[in-house]
Amino acid sequence: MIDQLYRKAILTVAERDSVEKLLRARAWPVAQRFVAGEDIPSAVQAMKDLQADGISSNMDLLGEFIESAADCTRFADNVLGVIEAMQGAGITPYVSIKLSSVGQGKDDGGEDLGLGNARRIITKAKEYGGFVCLDMEDHSRVDQTLAQLRTLTGEFGGAHVGTVLQSYLYRSLKDREGLDDLKPNLRFVKGAYLEPETVAYPDKADVDANYRRLVYQHLKSGAYTNVATHDERLIEDVKRFVLAHGIGKDSFEFQLLYGIRRDLQKQLVKDGYRVRVYLPYGRDWYPYFSRRIAERPSNALFVLQGMLKG
Repeated sequence: MIDQLYRKAILTVAERDSVEKLLRARAWPVAQRFVAGEDIPSAVQAMKDLQADGISSNMDLLGEFIESAADCTRFADNVLGVIEAMQGAGITPYVSIKLSSVGQGKDDGGEDLGLGNARRIITKAKEYGGFVCLDMEDHSRVDQTLAQLRTLTGEFGGAHVGTVLQSYLYRSLKDREGLDDLKPNLRFVKGAYLEPETVAYPDKADVDANYRRLVYQHLKSGAYTNVATHDERLIEDVKRFVLAHGIGKDSFEFQLLYGIRRDLQKQLVKDGYRVRVYLPYGRDWYPYFSRRIAERPSNALFVLQGMLKG
């Protein structure tokens, strides 16, 4: 409950215009710990640095609350540029997109604009043998996102598109079970949005317990599993689980965030596990940065110290 109260307090304060203005002006040097630059060349260089250590990347062009259809399509075009840049750098494209950013919920001649733009992005990624992860947003978008995942998986196959489930949502266990026929590539996270207790577990212990249930069930289903957490207790539990059930290291990967626990990332690679880093970049970094601050008090302290030094 304390963790939930801390996150709610931080996110509520971060949404204030005066706080956002201050942090945008002062915090970018600190935000670079969590965000791999504001442009494609910076992000590609960060990917190459990770690749040198045997770590793969999941590239995410930051951008939320995009209003106009034209801006959503431009955002999709920019993601296509990211895919081309990755391919040009000799990196198999792997990107995450928020369907709201490319037009989910907006009509485009009788079809959902987000679905159409996602289709363009996945087509390009598949051309290069790549993959697109449909990021999960707040609970109000889960049904539509899962429906669109089903449509896109039918068109492109599960090797080229997947999505995310959040363990703090009560519904996620049933959502995972409902996707079993697709054998989907799923990324499991605890959840970073501010959700009401009517839809999400308020206590960390319940979120963690549900995380284990989700990951274990998906591993047992035989579908590819992305274990996205920095919680070393959960990581060790997953290691024990796969060993006990004879699940190969090629059936899953650990995913961690850019700029957090690089030592852990390297150690997992050294131990023979697949590791991928969620690598966000772009000028619209503030919402993502705010959620990283809200995850744990140590992140907030790091930001405050950096701003005082500046």
